[in-house]
Amino acid sequence: MDIVKYIQAAAARVDSALPGVVRGLHGAHPRLAESMEYSLAAGGKRLRPLLMGASYEIFGGKARDILPAACALEMVHTYSLVHDDLPAMDDDGLRRGRPTNHKVYGEALAILAGDALLTDAFTVLLSARYARRIKPEYVMAAARIMARRAGAGGMVSGQAADLEAEGFLRGTLTPARRRRGLELLSYIHLHKTADLITAAVEMGAALAGAPGKDFNALSGFGRELGLCFQVADDILDVVGDKKKLGKSGSDARNKKLTYASLLGVQGARREAGEMLGRALASLRRVSGAPGPKAALEAIAEFAYRREN
Repeated sequence: MDIVKYIQAAAARVDSALPGVVRGLHGAHPRLAESMEYSLAAGGKRLRPLLMGASYEIFGGKARDILPAACALEMVHTYSLVHDDLPAMDDDGLRRGRPTNHKVYGEALAILAGDALLTDAFTVLLSARYARRIKPEYVMAAARIMARRAGAGGMVSGQAADLEAEGFLRGTLTPARRRRGLELLSYIHLHKTADLITAAVEMGAALAGAPGKDFNALSGFGRELGLCFQVADDILDVVGDKKKLGKSGSDARNKKLTYASLLGVQGARREAGEMLGRALASLRRVSGAPGPKAALEAIAEFAYRREN
């Protein structure tokens, strides 16, 4: 499988659908809609829609069946990036090689654009017409997953913990302090990053009506993949090409906890490799179509070895 072409094709489907999603929100203020569309159009790997589609396909459907749900989760992810970049948060001026939303539209409208992206993600998810095989209760299950993984018990708490941990690295890093740092970092990465990646595979499984044991195995895969993805991101912030990354790298400036800062680049790579191994072990416990499972395995390997 050419995983790069697979990812590009899946991303293209989402990219083509997202503008219509915003334009379909009747009554939206034009400047607000423009701000929303600006951040949605920034591109990226579209990892979460990709994972949702492949997870759904394991159980016999086609990824295009759940494109509205994939767009909805990407809206939630995009809202988190818009808010994450704000001066009160990470204070970033560059995202995916373009000025961040608040640099173009101002801080107030960027906040509102994020609010609208989050709220209307549920409009998109719950108002779409799906294939007959996708029962209403499957859609409601997906909505519950998205709410739980994005909310105070998930991604938002990860962001709060990340803000609280700023400046942790100032001063002497004793062995006890390093252990405490790793505990904090595990919580931050689990919620700030891994929860939405886990949501992607869980929502794909839920929309397919997957058996409980397969749902749980996919959930474990998503959790470990999400952690691995974030550790790889920590490493890239140190050794990656900033032009390829398309962001300014605020972690070092804000003295943020990362696996690279606590364990060094090589130690972080070992951690990421162990997380990848656990993700693939969970994936092997999933029954269903081998092709989409192979795609998920290739996506996981790509996330571990990526350069941007």
